Amino acid sequence: MPKPILMTVDDDPDVLRAIERDLRRQYGNRYRILAADSGAAALTAIDQLKLRNDPIALFLVDQRMPHMSGVEFLEKALELYPKAKRALLTAYADTDAAIRAINSVKIDHYLMKPWDPPEERLYNVVDDLLDDWQANYTPPFVGVRVVAHRWSPVGMEIRDFLGRNFIPHQWLDIEIDERAKQLVATAKTDPSCLPLVVFADGSYMPKPTITEVAAKLSLKTKADLPFYDLIVIGAGPAGLAAAVYGAADGLRTLLLEREAPGGQAGKSSRIENYLGFPVGLSGGDLARRAVAQARRLGVEILTPQEVSGIRIDGPSRVVRLADGNEIAGRAMVVASGISYRKLDIPGADKLLGAGVYYYAPMSDAISYRDGDVYIVGGANSAGQAALYFSKFARQVTMVVRGDALSTTMSQYLEDQIAATKNVAILTNSNVTQVMGEDHCESLTIRNHKTKEETTVPATALLIYAGAVPHTEWLAGVVERDELGYIISGQHLMQIAGRRPKGWTASRDPFYLETSVPGIFAAGDVRHRSAKGVTSGVGEGAMSVKLVHEYLATQ
Repeated sequence: MPKPILMTVDDDPDVLRAIERDLRRQYGNRYRILAADSGAAALTAIDQLKLRNDPIALFLVDQRMPHMSGVEFLEKALELYPKAKRALLTAYADTDAAIRAINSVKIDHYLMKPWDPPEERLYNVVDDLLDDWQANYTPPFVGVRVVAHRWSPVGMEIRDFLGRNFIPHQWLDIEIDERAKQLVATAKTDPSCLPLVVFADGSYMPKPTITEVAAKLSLKTKADLPFYDLIVIGAGPAGLAAAVYGAADGLRTLLLEREAPGGQAGKSSRIENYLGFPVGLSGGDLARRAVAQARRLGVEILTPQEVSGIRIDGPSRVVRLADGNEIAGRAMVVASGISYRKLDIPGADKLLGAGVYYYAPMSDAISYRDGDVYIVGGANSAGQAALYFSKFARQVTMVVRGDALSTTMSQYLEDQIAATKNVAILTNSNVTQVMGEDHCESLTIRNHKTKEETTVPATALLIYAGAVPHTEWLAGVVERDELGYIISGQHLMQIAGRRPKGWTASRDPFYLETSVPGIFAAGDVRHRSAKGVTSGVGEGAMSVKLVHEYLATQ
């Protein structure tokens, strides 16, 4: 945490040096002493301090300065730091002005010059002021601050990115938070350029891209080496498990992730059936623990970094990155997971990120306190979201195409939903339209059995309508099924009735091996895999055993 600041302002260099010396000697171990030789210079410094969220405990200001008196300075400074204690340095002739300032800017004290000896005429006064300030002091937030409108899709995307990459951040709504308005004014940013992202060092970016934010935060996107024993693509449960086991076995392991660790599972509010966690854990917690474990074992993680293609170069498997760079490895595990399936609902695209979400970030749940939230989908992810949002929303309604939840949802989740009073279920139904000007305001829901349509007020629409594999970048290299899932192991043999075309090894493919020797698939991205966190972790771990068997034959 930054030290609170004692700021002294005086245009007389001798007086300024003396007061700075005396303050530093008595308070320098607990406070940062900042001196300015004019009110204008001090105000410039204050702007930067505010952008860094540095606290100011005390202003000690000379009353008689050219261009700006001490009282005039305090009037401006207190707009940014209204809780700071304030004291004037005055000559005997300025005593009346100091007394008037007690009423005008509510100064806490005035000190006559000279203050020698400081032990008798300075420190006792400052001690009292600082004791009062400390009694009501709350340490400031240290990290990234995002200033945006509540319904800003770009702002929500940045917030989700920061949260899923475990970067401390604070969300400030420009419409209701005075701190947000103050930051925009201090940064001299036009409100039309929101979101405004303010970093811990005081620098800021109006309307930045995710790539720009990642670069500013120095997230690692460049590999240290040109060649690795194992390259893992995707940092969901399967990819994280493969990376952990690979590094633990002594393989030089590189993990590439295009968005944030955790994959779709990282957005889950609660995973209740993961072995070893009797009270469950969130997807974010699981991802955070796995990332810490991977880094401790020596895994090199690049995020956000997207793979755009792959090629075979003799014994090397080479990935081409979106930034044009290439990295080679002896073996590769593809665990790129699945992406949400978009629905063709009129009005949804227009309001995406403004009340309409695919796999909504859990951090946004509190924004819908006392609201009406609708969730499309009946599988586990939709059920977990319904239970989590029910803690904040007035009413949560699940819109399910089927006759019941039981065909697609685990029994434990169905039981919890049935026991939650503010969660309702509409079966045999689907959303046919989303309405609203700048955010979701209402929905039209159709019962496809009765053909009845109903328009209902809605604060948010969360869509959990299944997913599709993220494998376009493998086209023409690795065999995939008609839906894009990677075919591996015995399924390769079953589909073709023989070894894959172009297969170069003198053996059949290993269980998780793709149509290219040395390239393995794990988790949800694999054809006919048992979708889920537990099976993904298991396949990720198993893939490393098979990597060792492959490497032993090379």
